[in-house]
Amino acid sequence: AAIASFILDGDIYVHQSRMNFKPGFTGKEFYWHSDFETWHVEDGLPRMRTLSCSVLLTDNEPHNGPLMLIPGSHRHYIHCVGATPENHYEKSLRKQELGVPDHDSLTRLAERYGIDTATAPAGSVLFFDCNTMHGSNGNITPSARSNLFYVYNHVDNAAQAPFCGLAPRPDFVAEREDFTPLQIRPQQYL
Repeated sequence: AAIASFILDGDIYVHQSRMNFKPGFTGKEFYWHSDFETWHVEDGLPRMRTLSCSVLLTDNEPHNGPLMLIPGSHRHYIHCVGATPENHYEKSLRKQELGVPDHDSLTRLAERYGIDTATAPAGSVLFFDCNTMHGSNGNITPSARSNLFYVYNHVDNAAQAPFCGLAPRPDFVAEREDFTPLQIRPQQYL
C-alpha cells in the first residue's frame, strides 16, 4: 500500500479487491478494457487517481493467460460507446462485452506502444494505472493462473453518484462508504 500511496501522492483507501482465478484448461479470456471506464461510469470515481496492484499467487507464464497490457495507453482516454445496463456488474465481471474499446482505437494504441505480457513468478507484484488498456487470453494449459487484486484510490477521488445515471454497484463490488485512509506504517525489515 505504501507504494500505491507514493505513486498516487497522498492518502489512499481500498476501492475494490478481488481474486482472479484462471483454472487449468478452462480459464476464460477477458477482453481489452480500461478499468477507469467502469469505475467512472458505474462507481462514480471522478478522476484517474486509482491504481491496481496485482499480487501473483501462482506463476504467470506466457502460456497460462497472463495479463497483457499496452504500456503508455494510460495517457489516452478511450471512450466506449453504448449505454450501461442496470446491474451490469453481474455479467461484466465474468465477461466484458460492454464498455470495451473499439478495434481501431486498440490497434492504434498497440501499434504505437506495443503489448507487454506480465509474466513473473508467484509472489511478484504488478502495479498499473487505472486507465491502462489490459486484458488476458484464456488458459488451456494444465497450469492454473491466480492473481489477487487490490485497487487503491486517492481519498480525494472518492466515489460519487455513478456517471451512468443508474444505481451504484453494490458495496461488495466497490467501496462506497468508508474512505478512511489506510494507516501505512514504516517498513520494518527482519
